[in-house]
Amino acid sequence: MSISILLIILLCLPLSGALINGLFGKYLPKIISGGISTAMVALSFVIVLSLFGQITEPVKVTLFKLIHLDSFNINASFLIDQLSVWMALIITGIGTLIHIFSMGYMSHDKGYYKFFTYLNLFIFAMLLLVLGSNYFILFFGWEGVGICSFLLIGFHYSDPEKGIANSLAARKAFVMNRIGDAGLVFAIFMILNTFHTLEFDGIATMVQGGDIAGISLNSVLIIAITLCLFLAATGKSAQIPLFTWLPDAMAGPTPVSALIHAATMVTAGIYMVTRSNFLFELAPFAKDIMLYIGIATSLVAAFMALRQNDIKKVLAYSTVSQLGLMVVALGLGAYTVAIFHVTTHAFFKALLFLGSGSVIHGMSDEQDIRMMGGLRKVMPITHITFLIGTLAISGFPLLSGFYSKDEIIGHLFAENPILYGVIMFSVVLTAVYMFRLYFLTFHGSFRGTTHQKEHAHESPISMTLPLVILAILSVFGGMLNLPGLFLHEGTHWLNHYLAGAPGLGLIEHPEAAVNTTLLLMAIASTVSIGVLIWAYLTYAKKGALARKDSELNGWEVLSNRKLYWDELYHLLIVKPSEFLGTTLNNLVEGKILNAGIFGLALLTEKTGTQVRKLQNGLVSSYLLWMVIGLIMLIVFYLINTLNWN
Repeated sequence: MSISILLIILLCLPLSGALINGLFGKYLPKIISGGISTAMVALSFVIVLSLFGQITEPVKVTLFKLIHLDSFNINASFLIDQLSVWMALIITGIGTLIHIFSMGYMSHDKGYYKFFTYLNLFIFAMLLLVLGSNYFILFFGWEGVGICSFLLIGFHYSDPEKGIANSLAARKAFVMNRIGDAGLVFAIFMILNTFHTLEFDGIATMVQGGDIAGISLNSVLIIAITLCLFLAATGKSAQIPLFTWLPDAMAGPTPVSALIHAATMVTAGIYMVTRSNFLFELAPFAKDIMLYIGIATSLVAAFMALRQNDIKKVLAYSTVSQLGLMVVALGLGAYTVAIFHVTTHAFFKALLFLGSGSVIHGMSDEQDIRMMGGLRKVMPITHITFLIGTLAISGFPLLSGFYSKDEIIGHLFAENPILYGVIMFSVVLTAVYMFRLYFLTFHGSFRGTTHQKEHAHESPISMTLPLVILAILSVFGGMLNLPGLFLHEGTHWLNHYLAGAPGLGLIEHPEAAVNTTLLLMAIASTVSIGVLIWAYLTYAKKGALARKDSELNGWEVLSNRKLYWDELYHLLIVKPSEFLGTTLNNLVEGKILNAGIFGLALLTEKTGTQVRKLQNGLVSSYLLWMVIGLIMLIVFYLINTLNWN
């Protein structure tokens, strides 16, 4: 089967699932409704696997023309290359597992069919984003993902207890992402004005040829374009200052959290920057900005996670922190390394979120880790898989997160040893809050209510099976990109594979020497194992508990209150915006527009009243006015005649 046919089927499958559920879902049994949606995504995964086996060089597929103006064209075209296929594998593979999990998790929800409709639309939009061959198609997928995330985050908007919070979280995500999206729009217009095309390969050819006026190393134009693109990535991939929406997005159902955090929305910014590598390589200034923002985001988010007590909030801030690491890799020009961490993060973060969903399901919707404890006895599968995810994200030796983190910090050390020390501190904090989360949830004595203790149970197989698969991937996923220390041939497989995408094979960046790499790996291993031992002694042996908010002091308050970041935004942005809006409403609308409109109406009314007096209904009056008019015409004629003579 041709690649173009496979592409069409790939895009149509999740879209068809959304249409079927959207139109007929409420008339179908839940097992059928969820099964159709899950099957559509699973079949998409099979098709992507087929493309994975066929693609040896980039293939562009043009379906039809969208805009045609003289020599300027925008096509509905798609780029099937190593990068797009790899991202599609992650989206559809992880998406399939999340769909399976959702069939059990959402089984009692009244909006079951709507949920799967939105999930399928989300997958379709994300596929559109990563498969598009130009910024125009990417933008459609970009906005589609934003709309679907709004619907999914606020899915339980009608809930009597959490409906308002869910709605506010959805609105916050929508607004903050629109700020980033504005950057993408500006970048697209600048790219169009400069290159007269939006095709990735066309722009890459022109940039590498160096035959475009204004395009040179760190030129003002290229810096403006790349900074606008990074602003867009900052919104989608939750970097400072546009990151606060992501923890609040936990208001959505847990499968949504897994989908957004692990494999789709938050990785869109990382993908877009990687796809635009040919532009960023001409903008070292923009790359430096990315590097420092990535470091700051990773450190700040890790600190915020230290004293969070909501199981999903801890994982949310860990996502922000891990995204910061990916942005660090982008800032170093190590684009394939960033995608490697995207891959391993998809495995262990999906595992952790689905694992937290299993815990919440077994705990009668309880999310506060202070109300848990001892769950390893009643939830053995969830416990083991969650432990694997915790070890992986903490960089435990030989698990997937160990290899991807090591590559990032190794490149950073080669670039700047001081910054390496800063990012290692973030890595340490990650291990601290994750082991704290694990031990408080699964070890010690149970601290919940009697009702919760009696009803605590392991999740059904539809929920535990995805956990087992993701746990296996979290253990062995790092083998996709083993360093040369372990094998002499076939190392860094993923880096070599992704190098086939346009531009990625031409980029060189500093790497640490072999001995240095060994030392860095030893340090990372020691840190992870050391924190594990400390956390075990602190929380499992000594029985230390998460304290009440009123008992916290010093840095603990700052961490628990998220450095008062939301309050700062409220003070500096929300309040001034409200004041400006109120002022403009009172001044412009109240005193200018309304006064002007009402004044015009009053003037019209009074004028009409006076003019109406001329219409008195008396024939004699009308005759008088006719005579006066005739006399005026005669006078006018005489004056003109005299002046002419």
